[in-house]
Amino acid sequence: MFTLDVEKNLKLALVHNSFASLYLDIVARERDYLGEWLAWPPYAHDDGFFLNFISRSLHDYADGKSLVCAIFYNETLVGNISFNSIDHDLKKVDIGYWISTDYQGKGIVSKCVTKLITMAFTDFDMEKVQISAAVDNQPSRRVCERLGFKLEGIITRAEKINEHVLDHAIYGLSRAEWH
Repeated sequence: MFTLDVEKNLKLALVHNSFASLYLDIVARERDYLGEWLAWPPYAHDDGFFLNFISRSLHDYADGKSLVCAIFYNETLVGNISFNSIDHDLKKVDIGYWISTDYQGKGIVSKCVTKLITMAFTDFDMEKVQISAAVDNQPSRRVCERLGFKLEGIITRAEKINEHVLDHAIYGLSRAEWH
């Protein structure tokens, strides 16, 4: 199984079928919170949902279209981070992430995003990393700002999440701006 150490007690692992029940455990506890920002939690009621997600993710990984990883903190699956898309023509990746509320505020997401930024620019030879966050999702937006991303604009009516239409703040970081 592909794993990537971020630091001691923090690693990323390419999604695997054995993670399905672990993802389901988090969603069962935090469905309402995750459902504020993500479209899929209302539909995630069994391992089959996550097995399908994992299968699609691995297929897209094999095709070079994305990279989806579980976040493990102290050997516990606590969230997910990914290159939601890898555009080889534009030399751009889009990063997405979510984390259990029990593990927020520990710098886990910032450290994992930093690791993916490094991978994007060094291993994948990308020129830009982009993150889209709901305008009202302040924790996610703070990650972008803390890591030196620039707010490139707001896309109104970007996504419908559980009957709420959300605007998105689009953040970008170019290779030239990266330390």
